[in-house]
Amino acid sequence: MHFQRLLITGGAGFVGANLALAFREHFPSLTVTCVDNLSRRGSELNVPRLQERGVAFYHGDVRCAEDVAGWPAFDLLIDCSAQPSVLAGLAGSPLPVISNNLAGTIHCAEAARRHGAALLFLSTSRVYPIETINRLPFEETPTRYCWTESPVIPGFCATHGIAEDFPLTGPRSFYGATKLASELLLQEYAYSYNLPVLVNRCGVLAGPWQMGKVDQGVFTFWVARHVLGLPLRYTGFGGAGKQVRDLLHVEDLFALLVRQLGQTERWTGAIYNVGGGMSVSTSLAELTDVCREAVETTVPIAAQPETNAVDVRIYVTDARRAMADFGWKPRRNVPAIIEDIHRWLLANLAALQPLFQ
Repeated sequence: MHFQRLLITGGAGFVGANLALAFREHFPSLTVTCVDNLSRRGSELNVPRLQERGVAFYHGDVRCAEDVAGWPAFDLLIDCSAQPSVLAGLAGSPLPVISNNLAGTIHCAEAARRHGAALLFLSTSRVYPIETINRLPFEETPTRYCWTESPVIPGFCATHGIAEDFPLTGPRSFYGATKLASELLLQEYAYSYNLPVLVNRCGVLAGPWQMGKVDQGVFTFWVARHVLGLPLRYTGFGGAGKQVRDLLHVEDLFALLVRQLGQTERWTGAIYNVGGGMSVSTSLAELTDVCREAVETTVPIAAQPETNAVDVRIYVTDARRAMADFGWKPRRNVPAIIEDIHRWLLANLAALQPLFQ
């Protein structure tokens, strides 16, 4: 890896802070700077962790051009900043999520262009359209919904999941739309300015220091509510908890990024789906069993059958392109991820408890 000065936006968030600390640990000569506006509750807990381990922290906002102009010099920017909730904009104006995600990306791209830096963009599986995913053929088993084979659909395999060439026509939420628009703009920067750009469309990322909520970080939220003995609720698709997602531990994401940074010839605006895949997938019902075993606690779980318009029944990442191009694969399965989160919660319960009430 030839980069010397790394800047991470959203650097006090779950993904940004974990990546910053991992880069500092594995590449001690690398200068690491994090920028964050600390708008998400709990992100302030990461600032001392970063500073104690030699990561510089700047309080700033990617939406503010004056803040961006004050960033220190860098040759690699990892953009982790986002309003990450798929529900963002549904209860009012979408302008905040559009400003945060799209305008923020534009400012990051301009900063990278001015500095002659490479840009790695963390996008989302939510760029794929809701209705198209929910129309995929499936069957119901005792613990989860499962895709079944069907006539050929580009980018879909019932065994492996959704790949990069899955159709993009159709609504996807304001969150997904802003991330897809950001991807397209960054590809133009790559084409027009020879800016090194790589896009990772991440599925569900999980691990310690995620201040999880129902609409973002639900797996950490699920473990935390078990630790605290608080009730939960299966929402949507009949309220049985059978909807499915795949997970990826943030340290497995870091392992991929290290390999990607070693192959900058691929940074041409290329897009990769990144996730744990079918072998690291779970339904909420199955997750409840894993949490019960790890925490040794049972909590009451209610059912709300109604499905939100932006929810999907099943999403599993087909990450075979990333695996083939970078010789990478996830190492941690669902029980290992849940146990890691459980240990973190127990070690920091006094500070974290108010965040998960």
